[in-house]
Amino acid sequence: MPRSEPLPRTVRLLLLARVVNRLGAFSLPFLTALISTDHGASLTAAGLVSAAFGLATIPSRLVGGHLADRIGRRTTIVLGLCGCAAAQLAIAASASLTWAVAGAVLLGLAFELYEPPSQAIIGESVPEHQRVRAFSLFSAALAAGGMGAGLLAALLGRWDLRWLFVTDAATCLACALLIRLALPRDRPAPPGAEEDDTAVRPLRDRALLTVLATGTAYALINQQAVITLPLALTRQGLPTADAGLLFTAAAATTVIAQPLIRLPWTTRLTTPVALALAHLLLAVGLTGYAVGRTLPVLLASAAVASLGDLLVMGRVYALVTELAPPGGSGRYLAVFGTSWGIAATLAPVLGTQLLARAGTTALWSAMAVFCLLLAALHLRVTPESARSTISGNDPLGEVESSPVRSGS
Repeated sequence: MPRSEPLPRTVRLLLLARVVNRLGAFSLPFLTALISTDHGASLTAAGLVSAAFGLATIPSRLVGGHLADRIGRRTTIVLGLCGCAAAQLAIAASASLTWAVAGAVLLGLAFELYEPPSQAIIGESVPEHQRVRAFSLFSAALAAGGMGAGLLAALLGRWDLRWLFVTDAATCLACALLIRLALPRDRPAPPGAEEDDTAVRPLRDRALLTVLATGTAYALINQQAVITLPLALTRQGLPTADAGLLFTAAAATTVIAQPLIRLPWTTRLTTPVALALAHLLLAVGLTGYAVGRTLPVLLASAAVASLGDLLVMGRVYALVTELAPPGGSGRYLAVFGTSWGIAATLAPVLGTQLLARAGTTALWSAMAVFCLLLAALHLRVTPESARSTISGNDPLGEVESSPVRSGS
């Protein structure tokens, strides 16, 4: 099958919907800033509120995976997006810290519902040799919307941070409507599906747990660059809203650099090597954050770090999809996705504490060293799944206790 074969219509519609949703998804990085400035909370208290949001995303992701496999992908996506819109409007309208915290927790409970079904649609709608490309394009779709989102954040953030949450809610509702009208109707579960559920045990899959561990470490680094960045810029004497420009630079790099995923030398990289290279790029970008004091240097650092993110996203989600048994990709992707909830819980606490006690240089230097350690770890423990996705080989079967399974 030619590598240039177009993706299925369902996947293309989903990518378009995520661009619409991502256009407004710039409010979360400013949650701590809103709580600090509008409600007078301390830096530590703001970090704890963000941690509460992150903790709430863990059951959200797991419930999203369960609902995706039981009631359908489209229904779960629409439910999650509408829940996010309601929570964001509650945060925007909050008159006290208590209501802001309640809105943040509600947002966390709805925030990850739509991720497992979205990823399951992609993983199950394309053949194995196209999965890395499809998941990379999914990341690029988010980044394309993120370019406009970053510019809107820079504009609206200078006016009133609450409007970020109102705009985010509006794009969630627009995305939900597009999904509801454009995606095919959910199919009822086939007879015997409940009995087949006993074969879906992601927490007993050793290969998945290995990927979950390294994925959590990566997500922790990623979340520092999202959640803590606006506060770090403030401590450096730069406008908080400039974080929107850095997010835009990263998103633009992700979109422009998409052809790199399909270069012959890139496709020949095994997953451990690709992920090790990705974390070396992340280390370089974070080092730039540590030593940079001007906006151009920080913009260049954001671009380099985003190249590392680009290498990670397509490979790791293709691997998780391969590991899932038939009918279980939603739950496998949900369990892996809890890495983001764990990171979102820990990152605000660790980041704000490092920022308050040691400063921006120590924060980003520590994250850069963490990236170097993780690069070495990938070479030792990560299954070589990218080769099986690209060439049809199955080296992962030598690592996993059971053969690699297709989620489609």
